[in-house]
Amino acid sequence: MRRAVVLGKTTTPEFGWKGVTDNPLYGITRNPWQPELTPGGSSGGAGAAAALNLGLLHQGSDAGGSIRIPCSFTGTFGLKPTFGWVPQWPASAMSTLSHLGPMTRSAADSALLLSVIAHPDARDGYAGPACPIDWLAAPPSYLAGMRIAYSRDLGYASVAPDILRAVDAAVDELRALGAEVTEVDPGFASPKATFDTLWHAGASRLLDGLSAAQCDALDPGLRAIAEHGKRLTLTDYLIAREARAALVAHMADFHRRFDLLVTPTLPLAPFAAGHETPPGSDYVDWVDWTPFSYPFNLTQQPAASVPCGLDDTGLPVGLQLVGPRYRDDRVMAVARLLETRWPRLTPPMARA
Repeated sequence: MRRAVVLGKTTTPEFGWKGVTDNPLYGITRNPWQPELTPGGSSGGAGAAAALNLGLLHQGSDAGGSIRIPCSFTGTFGLKPTFGWVPQWPASAMSTLSHLGPMTRSAADSALLLSVIAHPDARDGYAGPACPIDWLAAPPSYLAGMRIAYSRDLGYASVAPDILRAVDAAVDELRALGAEVTEVDPGFASPKATFDTLWHAGASRLLDGLSAAQCDALDPGLRAIAEHGKRLTLTDYLIAREARAALVAHMADFHRRFDLLVTPTLPLAPFAAGHETPPGSDYVDWVDWTPFSYPFNLTQQPAASVPCGLDDTGLPVGLQLVGPRYRDDRVMAVARLLETRWPRLTPPMARA
């Protein structure tokens, strides 16, 4: 029997609603690489703690990128598993968008945590069957025969040139390991409108049961999307559900040709802490600058962020590995192999 000592909880924004981490109770969470920058979110406290080696194993929740965003910004590893393999109880207000998964300094450490948490729980009505994966199996030494699709921008995102250079170099490593890499977009348009409808509808549930005084005390951004969710019609919601189902089918067909899809995790470097979007940018909200993460919450596929180097300013860059549903083993095998080829990223604060 494996045992662990729980050190405590790490911070998030209120109800994990955005891609950075600050809240009225604990203030701003900062990035160990440069404290004036954000570590991302919503599991930003876990990402910062993992980067600083403050505890070995961290669990995050990811309904739109909340594991992968902070892992990319802090140079750590995180996996959003196939939906249902890590049970949730009580259920998330974001329903079937939300996945629980590990955030650690290495993929090997995440495999250890998954070997414990990826088991059914009868209290979770969405939980899947027992997971057949041996999370602790040794990684392969070569990727011969693996078919990998590489998309730099999903066909619609704008990515910083130095981020692309780091990701291109990582993809070259996949080729050197024997993978057959094809540069191709998965072929869907931005699903932001679909995601926003489902996200705002979920946020609206958070207002239920809160008093007027409690609603007034909420983060204004959270309250705004929750109130928008209240105004959505049942038709709006069902149209979004239909669009989501079409995206699931599209990606299932895509993965008949490719074992994995590889993208950048994020299109930009960490920005100033205390802001939902980079100051001076044209982004409207956090979903705008996370184009690579939330589509795969809609599809419920496994997706990991693997640290793959540094940008031109010396900040971490993440490589996203996306697998077909129920093939988390492929994602983890490639992640664990890659980390044996690259030096571990350690922030300056952890070296002092």
